[in-house]
Amino acid sequence: MLFEKENTEEKIIRATFDIVQREGLQKATTKKIAAEAGVNEVTIFRKFENKKNLIKKTKEYYTNQLIAKLEESFEFNETDSIEEYLKRSFNKILEFSEEDFNIIRVAMQEVKNDDDKKLLITTITDTIINKLDEFFKLQLEKGTIKDLNSKAVSLMCFSIIFQSLILWQIYNDGDLAADYYADEFLDIIFNGIKVQ
Repeated sequence: MLFEKENTEEKIIRATFDIVQREGLQKATTKKIAAEAGVNEVTIFRKFENKKNLIKKTKEYYTNQLIAKLEESFEFNETDSIEEYLKRSFNKILEFSEEDFNIIRVAMQEVKNDDDKKLLITTITDTIINKLDEFFKLQLEKGTIKDLNSKAVSLMCFSIIFQSLILWQIYNDGDLAADYYADEFLDIIFNGIKVQ
């Protein structure tokens, strides 16, 4: 359960997220949210003033939850090899809960509906890319990789991990282990696609 003992605000936030993920932001009315949370619509306005503030608080709550998990997934030690780090990060992402993936789904839906530059998906991607960049800068300093643009390497690894994550959730039939994919991606990163 997300909250040990849900108070009214937490019930409303959870209900808001559930409705947004099911029906989208535009169809998430305060009336529907109130019904889902088991409260009066007036309670929503008393606690959050308006729908915009409610959506903002809901985004903040779930963003913070996911960002903490992402930072943990991409944490590294100075002694980690590139292979260990990328494989461990890849596998930790694949272990995310259904709720974590729902946050990512909502963030991706938000891109279609919002011109705001501070989108949830931007926060998610920046967190991952910055951790990867930090790791690859350390590898450059240690001389374990050739002199490359650390941001470019980070973006490439992010693309592989993030797209794999989405495809894994959509197409995973359970026949192939995550390790198989992680090993294949790492082989491509280190050896390329060109015949040697």
